Amino acid sequence: MKLAIVTAYPPSKVTLNEYAYHLVKHFRQKEEVTELILLTDKTEEPKDVTFTEDGCKITIKECWEFNSYSNITSVTSAISNVKPDAVLFNLQFMKFGDKKVAAALGLMLPLVCKMKKIPSIVLLHNILEEVDLGSAGFTQSKLMQKVYGFIGSTLTRLILQADVVAVTMQKYVDILEHKYNAKNVKLIPHGTFEIPEMPDFNVPVTPMEIMTFGKFGTYKKVEGMIEAVEKVRNSTGLDLEVVIAGTDNPNVPGYLAKVQEDYKHVPQVRFTGYVEENEVPKLFNDSAVVVFPYTSTTGSSGVLHQAGSYGKAVVMPDLGDLALLVQDEGYRGEFFEPTSVDSLATAIENIVTNETYRRELGKTNYEAATAHPMSQIAQIYLNTFNKIIEKRA
Repeated sequence: MKLAIVTAYPPSKVTLNEYAYHLVKHFRQKEEVTELILLTDKTEEPKDVTFTEDGCKITIKECWEFNSYSNITSVTSAISNVKPDAVLFNLQFMKFGDKKVAAALGLMLPLVCKMKKIPSIVLLHNILEEVDLGSAGFTQSKLMQKVYGFIGSTLTRLILQADVVAVTMQKYVDILEHKYNAKNVKLIPHGTFEIPEMPDFNVPVTPMEIMTFGKFGTYKKVEGMIEAVEKVRNSTGLDLEVVIAGTDNPNVPGYLAKVQEDYKHVPQVRFTGYVEENEVPKLFNDSAVVVFPYTSTTGSSGVLHQAGSYGKAVVMPDLGDLALLVQDEGYRGEFFEPTSVDSLATAIENIVTNETYRRELGKTNYEAATAHPMSQIAQIYLNTFNKIIEKRA
């Protein structure tokens, strides 16, 4: 199979590029894949395809740009030129831009594949019905939220023109089938990027690192986490370091710089900036607890799957998709009220003061993560493509 993947790809800073990297890593090791064609966004530095494992040929076509109105024509042209047997889209609603028209035009590409009779699957990481548009940084206006809702429904119908739309949570399947009467939606788990050997679940105790990882400023805010760790320090006397790993959300440039300035009086708060792929294992291995300081959620959490793969205890808000993910996939953690610093502090303290409990959570999360390795997820996509092709034949 000559498989094309439309996606952002490292060193891109556009969302979902890390997911694409790990998907590509495992697709290329599958015998039935003869060539991978990456239809990616343009970046100044070369794409990261230096894999150590044996695998198929990878062809890179940088054919789109964030917020470009010409993406639909440039990607369509690239698909026509490379003539793939099948196309996988790695999408969320703001994949091609944070401007409405640019984003919408890009999301018409599954319809293009349908018109060209090319088998296609859309991996849709979120659905607008489950996104808090205010918290996620789209708009606070009630009127504009209704407008976004109408636009989102229209775009969802375009996305559903693909042969199969894969989503990572059962709740998304139910919503798409009920609201849109969709018959082509399939649950395919998010999957876990890397499955290290069973960790020993020990962590450095001086200091113990309380870590969060992501793009911050919209529904992911770190002020409450810093204040919560201060409270835990005061109540327990433990040596704790706050590690804020990642960058600003593109919608909130300068957010982390302001937080760093506002909390410069607080000791042991470290901002790592952008985390390269090869730095991720050390980031997680050195952490005692991984915190999700979210006020809302926008889909299945890649960071939760990563935390599980490294055997980490987690602290999560008791809301939305995260709570459902824990229930569906078997993760465990301490929950807190999203707007309460005291609740977050209590959750962190319950873990850092109880070594047995911390290790127990880590072991449970490792078992949950190893249930869906990325190699298995890649095979599910290939099996689904084969069924599409057989049905057409």
